[in-house]
Amino acid sequence: MTDKNIGFIGLGVMGRSMAGHLLAAGFNVRVYNRTRQKADALVEKGAVWCDRVADLAAASDIIITIVGYPADVQEIFMGPAGILENAPAGALAIDMTTSDPALAKKLWAHGQQKNIGVLDAPVSGGDIGAQNASLSIMVGGEADDFQRALPIFEIMGANIVYQGKAGCGQHTKMANQIAIASGMIAVCESLSYARQAGLDPETVLKSIGKGAAASWSLNNLGPKMIQGDDAPGFFIRHFVKDMGIARSAARDMEMKTPGLDMAYALYKQMEDQGDGLKGTQALFHLFE
Repeated sequence: MTDKNIGFIGLGVMGRSMAGHLLAAGFNVRVYNRTRQKADALVEKGAVWCDRVADLAAASDIIITIVGYPADVQEIFMGPAGILENAPAGALAIDMTTSDPALAKKLWAHGQQKNIGVLDAPVSGGDIGAQNASLSIMVGGEADDFQRALPIFEIMGANIVYQGKAGCGQHTKMANQIAIASGMIAVCESLSYARQAGLDPETVLKSIGKGAAASWSLNNLGPKMIQGDDAPGFFIRHFVKDMGIARSAARDMEMKTPGLDMAYALYKQMEDQGDGLKGTQALFHLFE
């Protein structure tokens, strides 16, 4: 296989930019998304629309997915019209969804039976990272498959790390989400405190955003909080999903996660009150 034919499934906030980078790099990109309209801009630039996952998989050397939930991943990979039943032997399937580590292991094992490589390669960096091709990509699976996929990853990301066997990429992403979860509470509390103290939060950011308190969330989402910009770079409902996976995995390991539990409860409150499609920075409203 030449690996010039790439199938890309999932053209949401991040997927559209990621697929666009591959198209711009000269790959033959086939695309599928539940909502056809989201593919229009890519098709205008030369991507080929596929009506079915099965057709996309059959015509691709490498298939990339970045969808919503573990149930979506399982259906796209394992169903009779899915990737592993229709991709040619020797193909490589890469799931870049944030999903369940146990499911990643299951997909890898099924891929072995079909002579199809499977990597779990979730990403971090949100819409900005996707647009700038600066994503962090954490990869689990066979080392040879990682080396094969590395030129593809380098087009979409800037920090690409092989973490180990199948499932390790997803476990790394859970560690990432746990760190973000507690950090988002800290950012909200900090900026709320600044405003309550009569300070100008934007001026405060100039100080604390360059010191020991600096973080990606503070410097990228803090300004949006101050401006009241709730536009999603990453949906609250998807963050709730991720934290739920992390909490379940932690329970299986008999771990306590008090920071994660608090963040989950607050974000679940936001989702339950109808804010699931807002960006994660909208948590700030609970602190105002």
